[in-house]
Amino acid sequence: MFKEIRNRYIRIIIIGTYTIILLVCMVEMNFLWLFGYSPTVKDIRKPIQNVASEVYTADSVLIGRYFKEDRSPVPFDSISSNVVNALVATEDIRFFRHHGVDFLAVFSSAASAIQGDPRGGSTITQQLAKNMYRTRYNQSNGLLGKIPGVGMVVFKLKEWLTAFKLENNYGKKDILAMYLNTVSFSNNAYGIKTVARRYFNKEASELAAPEAAVLIGMLKGTTRYNPVRNPERSLERRNVVLGQMYKAGMLSDTAYETAKAAPLGLRLGETEELGSGDSYLRTAVERWLDDWAETNGYDIYVDGLKIYTTIDSRVQRHAEEVVADQMAVLQQRLENAWRGEIPWRDADGVVIDGFLEGLAERTAYYAQLDEKYQGNKDSIFYNLNLPKTMEVFTWDGPKEVQYSTMDSLAHYAMMLNAGLMTMDPYNGEIKAWVGGINHQYYKYDHVFQSKRQAGSTFKPFAYLAALEAGMSPCDKYTDKFVRINYVEDGEEKAWEPKNADWVFSGREMSLRWAMGRSVNSITAQITEEVGWDKVVDAAYRCGIESPLTSVPSVSLGSNDVSVFEMVNAYATFMNKGERVTPILVSKIVDYDGNTIATFKITAKRVISEEVAWLMGYMLRGTMEEPEGTSQALWEWDLWRNGNQIGGKTGTSSGYVDGWYMGVTKDLVTGVWIGCDERSIHFRDSQTGEGSRTALPVFGKFMERLYHDDSLGYDYGPFPEPGVAINRKYHCPSPRIVRPDSTVTDSIAPLRLPDIMLEIPSDIEELEQQIEIEVPDPSKK
Repeated sequence: MFKEIRNRYIRIIIIGTYTIILLVCMVEMNFLWLFGYSPTVKDIRKPIQNVASEVYTADSVLIGRYFKEDRSPVPFDSISSNVVNALVATEDIRFFRHHGVDFLAVFSSAASAIQGDPRGGSTITQQLAKNMYRTRYNQSNGLLGKIPGVGMVVFKLKEWLTAFKLENNYGKKDILAMYLNTVSFSNNAYGIKTVARRYFNKEASELAAPEAAVLIGMLKGTTRYNPVRNPERSLERRNVVLGQMYKAGMLSDTAYETAKAAPLGLRLGETEELGSGDSYLRTAVERWLDDWAETNGYDIYVDGLKIYTTIDSRVQRHAEEVVADQMAVLQQRLENAWRGEIPWRDADGVVIDGFLEGLAERTAYYAQLDEKYQGNKDSIFYNLNLPKTMEVFTWDGPKEVQYSTMDSLAHYAMMLNAGLMTMDPYNGEIKAWVGGINHQYYKYDHVFQSKRQAGSTFKPFAYLAALEAGMSPCDKYTDKFVRINYVEDGEEKAWEPKNADWVFSGREMSLRWAMGRSVNSITAQITEEVGWDKVVDAAYRCGIESPLTSVPSVSLGSNDVSVFEMVNAYATFMNKGERVTPILVSKIVDYDGNTIATFKITAKRVISEEVAWLMGYMLRGTMEEPEGTSQALWEWDLWRNGNQIGGKTGTSSGYVDGWYMGVTKDLVTGVWIGCDERSIHFRDSQTGEGSRTALPVFGKFMERLYHDDSLGYDYGPFPEPGVAINRKYHCPSPRIVRPDSTVTDSIAPLRLPDIMLEIPSDIEELEQQIEIEVPDPSKK
């Protein structure tokens, strides 16, 4: 057909035109599924509505939803001209002169890329097409989209076609309004209305040129140029945007110089969280999916996904209720301990000067006052001390009070917080996640984000290193004074650990007994013998990921770790030495009902099966050995049908952190309790050690699980070893009878009675050893 056209140039033009028309038709039709979905004219005229994603438990209970905060678009007339000018000057200077695609910018971008200076050539309309219709994401991909290089050409072509459709159906002002209402400025900050309130506490129509430049500047990198996280970079980027506005004639000389010299001027406001069912768990799931969503091109706030977690709603309910019940008791105990006294004190017990003032200076309200009164602290703190009516969180429910800001800070600083996580050690599924006492008032997650000193819950890693070095649970050490000399950062140091009761008994004890009683001196001895580097290595292999300082005291929990890490690490003991990757989300289903992602565990052997079984046996020692630190668990109904429980209490110095790590045949559970401010804590072991704060949470929680027949968690012993145990482990310890027996963990400063009588559990064995007649202790 084309041969009949004799003029070569006309023939080339006609062939090119036909080719373009054919290509456009193929793209629009998604010919042979090569190009993926393209928005139709109907889609353009009725823009895709954002659909909330829903979060479900494993038993299909809805526990939260994700959707955009600002669901009502801001009309163009309600957006400051400074915002529009900043956007056009920075992103698309010829916006009002092109029809969706700026071919001059495309050619300029290509030329720059060839010269090694890549620049974007997308117009605002193209960016709107990409944001609103997700032309580059997996659900819009065809077969060609999976081919490197070719895929980018297809993406660009679809963006151009969509941009032309937008330009043919909307005016320039409408396109600008749609763009500014849909663009993401940062996590959970969508649209100009939300971001204006968040950073400047203003309506979008009130933004001045410098403020508009800050916000538009963020679009180049929402984290890199975030004015809160990176104020210096944000200021630099703002001035670049102002410079573009000046070059475009949108700012006069005077206005430009004034704006460029102005400070950032942040006035942080609060944006309303509209996510239904907002909670620690909902936030944890969102954090969990960050990388997946970014990698796969999904936005959980708009894509209508159904997200199924591994959480069991019944287990979660029991965990939340037990934490709430116990925290109300502990809060009253803490307040009684400090009644009439100031609780924030340093390690020497001295009141910390300026404590509340330091807290105040970290608040957004202080920043506003600081700007208003130009740094005059007298005026700032006068306002901070003015009483006003407010509602505060208490365990008796929200309470209306006449508090100043300083009073409020003191109230919330004094509140104890908590973290609890329970996990199936065999398949890695997380069954319950309690990140704190109340998400509305305390956003910080105390399972994953918070890291605190683990105290004696870290000791099992020292005993693991000892077993891996060839020792057995029956190897014996003497409880005695220990001095360890070592070098840290080139400085010679000495460490002299004290026992919880400040007494060295001189008693010879097996490793199992020493760990069961949480004896610091013996833990220090085996740490010195195997090497503290080996202890650190053992912890890392089992699941600890936080940085650990390798010093002799590492075995006593001197480093900060999270509940999440500790649960993962203890699960390795129960899972025959295989470390699994904990799972919070099991699968994701798209809006059309298609399963688009499933998540499975990865398992890696990190310790031998024999050593893992021995570690489970050692952990049982805290219940079974004389004066084991878990024996307060006898208080709860946990001991039917030969049930076995292992665990470890932990308390950091000064009773700042209370821990309990508990293991059963089915679950591994970690509990942490303490104040967010480490200078506020209990005063003595009777009120503040882990066995009296965190252990009761575990005990009550497991009792409720066992009593809930719908769950199927039965009483029973630990699994039998699946391999031969080739070292001695059964070595009964002598029973200790005292006038006043008190179970303590590693930090409690209680003294033992001066007189004690030790009676072995195996009388016949002792008779053979010492060849004397030992009276029957049951007879007097």
